[in-house]
Amino acid sequence: MNFASDNTAGIAPEILAALAAGNDGFVLGYGNDDLTRSVERRIGEIFEREVSVFLVPTGTAANALALAHVSPPWGAVFAHAEAHILTDECGAPEFFGGGLKLVGMPGVGCKVSPGTLAETVAHYEGHAPHQVVPAAFSFAQASEAGTIYRPDEIAALAKLAHAHGMKVHMDGARFANALVRMNASPAAITWKAGVDVLSFGATKGGALAAEAVVFFDKDAAAHMAERRKRAGHLLSKHRFLSLQFDAFLNNDCWVRLARHANAMADRLAAGLAKIGLPPVWPVEANLVFILLPKAVEARLKASGARYYVRQSQSLPAGVAAGPDRCLIRLVASFATTAEEVDAFVALAAKG
Repeated sequence: MNFASDNTAGIAPEILAALAAGNDGFVLGYGNDDLTRSVERRIGEIFEREVSVFLVPTGTAANALALAHVSPPWGAVFAHAEAHILTDECGAPEFFGGGLKLVGMPGVGCKVSPGTLAETVAHYEGHAPHQVVPAAFSFAQASEAGTIYRPDEIAALAKLAHAHGMKVHMDGARFANALVRMNASPAAITWKAGVDVLSFGATKGGALAAEAVVFFDKDAAAHMAERRKRAGHLLSKHRFLSLQFDAFLNNDCWVRLARHANAMADRLAAGLAKIGLPPVWPVEANLVFILLPKAVEARLKASGARYYVRQSQSLPAGVAAGPDRCLIRLVASFATTAEEVDAFVALAAKG
């Protein structure tokens, strides 16, 4: 019963097989191979646009390098206060950005509203050269709470950001999970809605270690290749990144894997709701958050269940953990089984 993270799952069989098959022979390094060019074209086809693509091994690298590229060192990057770039990347955006400033904002369900963004940005204008300048708005899709920004929400935030001269970055570590929940096209929830650069995640979706920084304006990607190299994230045996993405995208494997993870999260949420443990936020991707009595939480852990206890300032009005309850995060993956879900619910039901 491992719901700690989709990172705890292994490698999807299709991707593992591709890595093994692609291990034979000799291939040019550093991305100078035909498969890498093919993957880059395929990503462009998925997004219905000519794009510039840069593969990296980690989500932290994808986010940090993307933000460093769209913000000067004296820039401010605005994001939700509980966004991964603020809470879980050990200062990487600031480091690779040469000192750029991350500015956290509140919002229920780890989502930022246009009003909050406008109010926050206003505090960083009109006092040059004494302040950092608004440079980018970054949001996670799906968010840290497992919630999703719909196309109209993205468009409203992007319009506001662009009006203030900012670029828009999407942290898409769980992009596939958000995509299949909305049944939207990749283009509709990215560049058509105003996103300038995407960190397109495959690792959480079933890859070993593969992420892509996707620029929807090729001119804006100038010298990103040098930035990636300088940061130490250009792999010499680059084909093993490309092999992962090739298998991930082939025959819509990425979509199928995400649909399974979401379905398992739905099953988990429904089962827990039936025993009086409804999700704190809507289950819109593959994450389920519940408030659990601490006595039950201790018994679940003692029985071998794995998950994370979290704290959040983004709970809905009137919802609080209190002294006797804790907030736990349960994450389903491509490898989660119905039996595993049902066993967890049954264990939680024992009171």
